[in-house]
Amino acid sequence: MDLTPKQIVAYLDEYIIGQKEAKKVIAIALRNRYRRMKLPKELQEEITPKNILMIGSTGVGKTEIARRLAKSLDLPFVKVEASKYTEVGFVGRDVESMVRDLVANAIVLVKEIHKEKNKEAIEEYVTKKILEKLLPPLPKMASAEKKAEYEKSYEKMRERFAKGELDHLKIEIEIAKNAVSLEDTNLPPELARAQESIAKIFTLGLNKENIKKEVTVKEAKELLRTEASEKLLDMEAIKQEALQKAQEEGIIFIDEIDKVAVSSGSQGRQDPSKEGVQRDLLPIVEGSTVSTKWGPVKTDHILFIAAGAFHLSKPSDLIPELQGRFPLRVELDSLDEEALYKILTMTKNSLVKQYQALLSVEDVRLEFEDEALKAIARYAHNANQKIEDIGARRLHTVIENLLEDISFEAEEHRGETITITKAFVDEKLGEIVANDELAKYIL
Repeated sequence: MDLTPKQIVAYLDEYIIGQKEAKKVIAIALRNRYRRMKLPKELQEEITPKNILMIGSTGVGKTEIARRLAKSLDLPFVKVEASKYTEVGFVGRDVESMVRDLVANAIVLVKEIHKEKNKEAIEEYVTKKILEKLLPPLPKMASAEKKAEYEKSYEKMRERFAKGELDHLKIEIEIAKNAVSLEDTNLPPELARAQESIAKIFTLGLNKENIKKEVTVKEAKELLRTEASEKLLDMEAIKQEALQKAQEEGIIFIDEIDKVAVSSGSQGRQDPSKEGVQRDLLPIVEGSTVSTKWGPVKTDHILFIAAGAFHLSKPSDLIPELQGRFPLRVELDSLDEEALYKILTMTKNSLVKQYQALLSVEDVRLEFEDEALKAIARYAHNANQKIEDIGARRLHTVIENLLEDISFEAEEHRGETITITKAFVDEKLGEIVANDELAKYIL
């Protein structure tokens, strides 16, 4: 969380090409949250996050910027589509469910952090349980000699267990029956609590008994780790920490915000499923308290990032109150040929590296000439210009078409090195991109 804006941008540069302005705006917004946490309590309450509206065509990196940030900084993050919500009173998801989803994500995140902190205790619990099965304890009346022998055998067994030499052995373990899971974050908190009570009634008798399972030591490790986590972790503390983390550090990414904007020239100006959604979003973005089954959550300090292409509408078509709640506007650039080439060659887990890794499973070594990569970028850019600009996503369809036959016949090329040349790219893609009608269906 204490990364400087420059460090945040440098991290994003590894995965996303260009979009300097968007990266800068988001880096500053995140750094301001860190700065706020260092201020006196009374001043903290006054400083609200500056929500961001990202405007740009599909496939230019809007979602990727927010997702990568949340992942790298271990922040509770949820991505939602504005178009799947409906106004209160209509059938569909209510906007408050996005906050419940955020808290659910925060609980998973905090639980993983606590598991890491208690890793040694969890591993000790698992080791003890499995070794007791492999080497049952001696009776209390056993002689000192027998106890000394047992200790010696136990230590030897422990060493072999640590090295993984016992993973193939089969043992019988007892594990608690899984409770019936009826979790649905879309339900109002009152209904969710009632649902939990019903689930407890149904599973009350079931959970008292354990079930016996014969598994390998390797499988037992995983099963017992889950059991150890339930027994050793303080779930109440995790819940409280997760609520706090969601409130103070949570990011909600609202995609497709332009789909709920109503153009002034549109006949559907009073469409309840559009303007109604905006009105319902308003109190959450402004700051309100949302009831969840884990407890109330204040949304005042959650960072909201909205994004949309705004092809058919403009940001000014959103209701004025909602526009005012997204003071930071940033327009993302469309990707040109050079940017698409850099995406193929300079990103950390580029598509080229992904396909090379996939085919290496079949013992096929895939290599790309630099001119071939430039040709792929050119064809992808031309397809974006001619058909519809879908940004970097066009690279997926272009490369998939290019490597279709190689992937299909991979087992026939085991041990070979296949080099993708410019001539090969031209042969495979030239005709498709040149023919507008064909390109519409294939690319």
